[in-house]
Amino acid sequence: MSPKDAVIMDNMIPMTTQVVLRSGSADYATGLPGVVETLAVYSKADGSNQMFAGCAGSIYDVTSAGAVGAPVQTGFSNTKFQTANYATTGGKFLWMVNGADSPRLWDGSAWVTVTGASVPAITGVTTSTLISVNVFQRRLWFVERDSFRVWYLPVDSNGGPAASYDLAPLFSMGGYLMAMGTWTIDSGSGMDDHAVFISSEGQIAVYQGTDPTDPTKWALKGVYTVGQPVGRRCITQYASDLLIISKDGLLPMSKALASSRVTTNVSITDKIQSAVTQATSIYGTNFGWETQIYPDENLLIINVPITGGAQQFVMFTINDSWCRFTGWDASTFTRMGTNLFFGTNGKVVQAWTGTSDSGADINFEALTSFQYHGGMNLKRYTMARPIVSTDNPAIGILLGLNLDFDQTAPTGVPSFAPVNTAVWDVSTWDSGVWAGDLTIRKDWQTVGGVGYCAALHIKGSTPSSQLRWQSTDYVYELGRGFV
Repeated sequence: MSPKDAVIMDNMIPMTTQVVLRSGSADYATGLPGVVETLAVYSKADGSNQMFAGCAGSIYDVTSAGAVGAPVQTGFSNTKFQTANYATTGGKFLWMVNGADSPRLWDGSAWVTVTGASVPAITGVTTSTLISVNVFQRRLWFVERDSFRVWYLPVDSNGGPAASYDLAPLFSMGGYLMAMGTWTIDSGSGMDDHAVFISSEGQIAVYQGTDPTDPTKWALKGVYTVGQPVGRRCITQYASDLLIISKDGLLPMSKALASSRVTTNVSITDKIQSAVTQATSIYGTNFGWETQIYPDENLLIINVPITGGAQQFVMFTINDSWCRFTGWDASTFTRMGTNLFFGTNGKVVQAWTGTSDSGADINFEALTSFQYHGGMNLKRYTMARPIVSTDNPAIGILLGLNLDFDQTAPTGVPSFAPVNTAVWDVSTWDSGVWAGDLTIRKDWQTVGGVGYCAALHIKGSTPSSQLRWQSTDYVYELGRGFV
């Protein structure tokens, strides 16, 4: 493995020059009666936002922090909604569909239960069968539950006669449509946009055009095969590309179609493919799989609903390096403005704030890649020096040296020399170290062991500290062996 890779990287983010402990989280909206399965953000005309939570058969307004009030919509068979924001000359709208109940439409002031007789109304289809919604070429498109039919409305319209388009002849492997996405080749919106339809068996049909009723303005570009998608929320817009969560990993459309399953190294998750494959195999049928982009911190988050909770595979997008988050029992993620939120049991939590998880410790662990320092000789390691920065000299860290691919957890406690902090109006200005600032700790630590290769292993927890790991030095003696 590369010296810049790691075997374990839990709650520590591998950035370009250092490994940094992730930020914490804090309760935001509380008092919800069950697991929050959907978070939907409505973008207002004035640029502000509203956030709604789907939970226990109802929709709640969770825009403001604190205890939630009465639900704004009730009586749902389930709250596993797919959502879309849609703008017309009449304003901005939020659509929410779940494939079991009539869709809900929010216009910023009132909710509409959309049926064949509502205002607006959708005619020609049983609206309660619509399970996914997407915007393409100024039209609303819907996927019908357990079928290969999609339905689309007139241009710039929230209602009217729905026209059907049956894609069944294209999907030879059977199954049903999972989702639809808009693939924008040039990062804009125009004639080169593609409509992407993905089946439960991993077949993808790609169309280009503006009007499905006109053969000169609507054309099939191809049918491709990738791994089976995981969950209804398997498609996410990522810059000009689409990302697909599948059993082949997280695939960008631009590369997945070119490979057509010949190789899986086109996957964004190629470096952690073993972990992704294991997770999709064991937990692939669990609800909660989705991808969230958090550009303010350059993070791409894959939520993994494991048994009894959740974990996240997280990529630092600047260098495409991966880590894993634990301690966030998330069922769904969203962004409102520049803030990141996730839903969990009984509450909505604001992520990436503070240095603890609602007062609980953040547990962290990292094991570097094993390296044959100086060649394939047998070596006796005597000392190691992890160079770290922290605002808490008493932070609890266990440290150990693992040899020859052993991954046993560390038990040693590093010894750092005390740091004398500056005293106001006494210490030298621009020279003294102020309490609370990040202080570099670079004391040599005694380690011991004989082996061919070694890796440093740190583990710990903290409720209120920052931690950054810049580099590691080793002291060892070379024995006889191959060079």
